[in-house]
Amino acid sequence: MYAKVISLALQGFGAIPVEVEADVSSGLPRFDLVGLPGSSVSESRERVRAAIRNCGLEFPVSRITVNLAPADIRKEGPVYDLPILAALLKATRQVRADLSDSVLLGELSLNGELRRIKGVLPMLIAARQEGFQAAYIPYGNRAEASVVDGLTIYPVQDLPQLMRHFSGEEPIQPMETLPYSPGRTIPSETGAQPGTRLPDFSDVKGQEVAKKALEIAAAGGHNVLMSGPPGSGKSMLAQRLPSILPDLSYEEALETTKLYSVAGLLPEETALMATRPFRAPHHSMTLAAMTGGGARQSPGEVSLAENGVLFLDELPLFPKSVLESLRQPLENGSVTISRANYSVTYPSHFILVCAMNPCPCGHYGDPNHLCRCSESARKAYRARISGPLLDRIDLQIAVSPLSEQELYEAPSGEPSATIRARVSAARARQQKRFRGTAITCNAQMSSEQLHTLCPLDDAAKDLLKQAFRTFHFSARANDRLLKTAQTIADLAAHDRITSPDLLTALQFRFLEEDDE
Repeated sequence: MYAKVISLALQGFGAIPVEVEADVSSGLPRFDLVGLPGSSVSESRERVRAAIRNCGLEFPVSRITVNLAPADIRKEGPVYDLPILAALLKATRQVRADLSDSVLLGELSLNGELRRIKGVLPMLIAARQEGFQAAYIPYGNRAEASVVDGLTIYPVQDLPQLMRHFSGEEPIQPMETLPYSPGRTIPSETGAQPGTRLPDFSDVKGQEVAKKALEIAAAGGHNVLMSGPPGSGKSMLAQRLPSILPDLSYEEALETTKLYSVAGLLPEETALMATRPFRAPHHSMTLAAMTGGGARQSPGEVSLAENGVLFLDELPLFPKSVLESLRQPLENGSVTISRANYSVTYPSHFILVCAMNPCPCGHYGDPNHLCRCSESARKAYRARISGPLLDRIDLQIAVSPLSEQELYEAPSGEPSATIRARVSAARARQQKRFRGTAITCNAQMSSEQLHTLCPLDDAAKDLLKQAFRTFHFSARANDRLLKTAQTIADLAAHDRITSPDLLTALQFRFLEEDDE
């Protein structure tokens, strides 16, 4: 007896259909699982066997062969438990429902309960694109599944409930989809936990230059490097950057949610990621943790920070290979991971915020503490950050420690809501400029678009030529300088880049070498 149902296999950021075929024939009892299954998939045999018996169903005492096709793609994860079980029950005529236009996804416990799995959102989107009409998923994945329209989705709690549905005794009610649509923004408050709030810039005293740089970064999607002694407020400033970023659009929220679903990091009751991610990995992280990959094709930090902020504290302490791996994502907005048995591409549009000390002890240039580092030690410390990586960081600023007057007498800083209003106004100008394209901010412009859409007045052109003669910066640095100047012009509501806009961008572009 033969039966076939359809499941899905994650492939990077998407999914492909997998045919789960079951054949039950006479012969010595045996359960073979073929089709290049991984170890977790091979273990499905025992979970399916136990679930069938513990739910009062009949497990065939026969020769059983289950094939997962296509056989040239390795299958990973427990997502195939439910389709294997369904194919086996159909082959033994215990289930007679027509599942030809449905996909089945889910991990089984030994007593027949369906456990939550990762990657349901991109798999359901792929199922809809492939023309399937229905999907059976674990009840714990119902929140993220509610985003997918055009597909009848049945959230299943356990095997007995599914059997009652197949028999028509007690049909499962299909899910209702959420009223989100393309072109709409997702208010960040919808993703906040009760009683929580993002850290606010009103908590920051002084540091006006650094706050202005972060405002420019938020308005244009630019990368930032802050250098200063310990305790000067670098981490505090970085943690408050998400509070001034604009709300996610539906498309941005869906893309970010898909990545977190693939990584298994999406909270159970979350339908869409409503707040921009803030990722702050430790400097002991590995290359695979930063870029992604591994045996199960998991996205790394550069992708988990999609449409948000990636904060690297103590930048020179990160392994050199990890830092150099940032160059492709910063340049292209994506990261391609190639391994012996797969090649996948994940999106990686994020604002890189870096913090570092000016020297190994951290006190070089600090008027309140004595630096004990030699000049060669300082230069070696800074040399850990390569020129090509620095070339991709648009805003480079020195953060000084607060004075006694600033610490004890300065009023509270400007609230994030006020700064965010200016940022949103600047982003609105950019949306108008880039209408009809996939670009969302100035930092994503190509060189051709930059010179077409961002004109300079005559004084700014002369200043740019003079700056090139002085600093001898690269073509990449020239483009990034102009993108930053355009963002400054957007914040000031200028129709053209003026010389004050360009001069401000120049002041933020190069971190002074105090030891030279």
